[in-house]
Formats: sequence, structure tokens, C-alpha cells
Amino acid sequence: MSDVAAASGVSLKTVSRVVNGDGYVSAETLRSVRAAIDKLGFRRNEFARQLRQGTTSTIGLVLEDVADPFYSVLTRAVEDVALEHDYLLLSASSAEDSARSRRIIESFSSRGADGLIVAPARGTDPAFIQAELDAGCSMVFVDRPMPGIRADTVLADNRGGAAVGTAHLIANGHRRIAFFGDAPTVYTAAERLAGYREALIAAGIDPVDDLVIMDPPLSDRNAEAIDAVQRLDDPPTAFVTGNNRWSVRLLRHLKERGIRPLPAVVGFDDFELGDVLDPAITVIAQDPAAMGQLAAELLLRRVSGDERPTQHVRLETRLIARGSGEMPGPFSGR
Repeated sequence: MSDVAAASGVSLKTVSRVVNGDGYVSAETLRSVRAAIDKLGFRRNEFARQLRQGTTSTIGLVLEDVADPFYSVLTRAVEDVALEHDYLLLSASSAEDSARSRRIIESFSSRGADGLIVAPARGTDPAFIQAELDAGCSMVFVDRPMPGIRADTVLADNRGGAAVGTAHLIANGHRRIAFFGDAPTVYTAAERLAGYREALIAAGIDPVDDLVIMDPPLSDRNAEAIDAVQRLDDPPTAFVTGNNRWSVRLLRHLKERGIRPLPAVVGFDDFELGDVLDPAITVIAQDPAAMGQLAAELLLRRVSGDERPTQHVRLETRLIARGSGEMPGPFSGR
């Protein structure tokens, strides 16, 4: 920094103001200092700044799987907000393993992350999370809540969205509607199953357990489960898939079995190329970008000392009709 000061003919304090964006500097001086910085290749010493300010300017993001299309969009939105505020984002996947999630959270905290955005893995110990909060770690929960913990939370309307998708199939003449979802211990899966059942009951249709498969969508049991549902004496004429991975798993399996035309399908979560299939797939779309942006903004407010009451935000979903969910069923009258 002293070399930059000498090259631009200003004081060290003035260079510090330019580098840190702190305090007034004239336009002419700003151009001179920046020219010297570019010429000398100066880079701010982040470690020294952290020691002075007591912050690392980093936040952590712990999700089920950062490779999942839903979570990848959410991650990018968090990253954009973080960079806008000069924060660096650290991200990792829990793989729905509470022990792995705990190691990641402890690792981020021990490295001085100023706050964390977490999609709690099933089985996460509330006492552990509370201890982290009590130790001064700011935390926002995204996609899933953390029962018993007071913290900002950003969710989608999982139950309402699944109910809308199921009701859409019913309105198009379907009564035997299967539901394929993630493990029932996963919050989003349980909520979407509840919405599916609520829509059936509201239409005077008794839910049938044989039409419900709750299993992680990458399980070796998926193919057998789909086949078992298809072999029922009264098989389904329509499907609700509880997440984008189940949508892909179901469609791929039906193709492998040579089942054409495809049955009526409404998928929860949009997915890449879903709109170019034949028929294109009707989906209940979430807004992971809005979810990530809001979670990041809430976290950075807490990191900055905001002590207002915690917020619990539930974002609306929307039905995108593309063809598969509009295929007429036996009771459509068409």
C-alpha cells in the first residue's frame, strides 16, 4: 500500500480510503490511486482487514445437494447477493446426512463464517443448532424449517402447490392419481404428500395407499415401485411427482418400458428440457432464485446486527400448464 501511495503522491490514509471505499476522495485522486493500483498489481490484504474488523466477510450455505438443479439456482442467487455486499460464499452438500451436515456447519463456523444459510438435513439435532446460535452464529433456514428453533426461515408453499397440481389432474378427469415423493421424513416431501391427499379428499376421492410411493428418487427401488403401481388391478391414469428428480426418474423409466403415450403427469419443480418433451411436462414451479435472494438478504441483515423479530416467509408456487397435466382422464367427458 505504501508503494501505491508513493506512486500516486498521496498519503497511506487516502489509499486506504480508496481500497476500502471508506470516506471521501476526490475524483482526480481516485483516478490517480486506481491507476497506481493497476500498474503495481496491488491486492488488498483480506487477512489483515479481517483482523482489524473482526469479520471474515464470508457466509456459508449448506444444502442437500448443490448439484440439484433447484439448489444450483438457489445457490447462484445467494452468491449474487453475497458478492454485491462484498461477501464470499462457501457452499457444501449435506447429502441428507445429519452427521455430515453437522461437520460442515462446525467447519464453516470454526473458519469464522459470519453467518449460515441452511437447508436442515433430516435428523438434524435442534440442540446442536441452538448451541451454534447461542455461540453467536447468525443463521437462516431455507427450503425447510428447523422445528423448535427461532430463526428466519424461507420456504415454498409445498402443501398448497401439490394440492393445486393434484386438483388440476382431477379437473381433467382423473381419479386414480399416483404420488411419487421423497422419503416421508423429508419436510418438503411430507408437505407435498399432505397437499396431494387434501386435494383428493376435497374432491370426494378416498386416498389409496397403494398409489403412494415415498422413496428417495435415486434409490435402487424406484423402478420396482413404478412397475408395482403400474401392475395394480386398477392402475393410475395420472401421476404427481414430488420433485424434479422424481419427474425425470419416472419419465425415463416409462420410456425404458416403452409406455406410450405418456400418462398425465404434473411434476413439483420445473426441470431442464421439461418444456420440450412430447407432451411437455406440466409443473408446479417454485422460485429458487427468489428464495435464495431473500434468504441471503435476511442473513446479511442479521450479520449487520438487525434484531427485529424473526421472519417466516412462505413463497407462492405456480402451475405451468404445458400439456402432460391436461391430458384427459376417464371422467373428463372429452
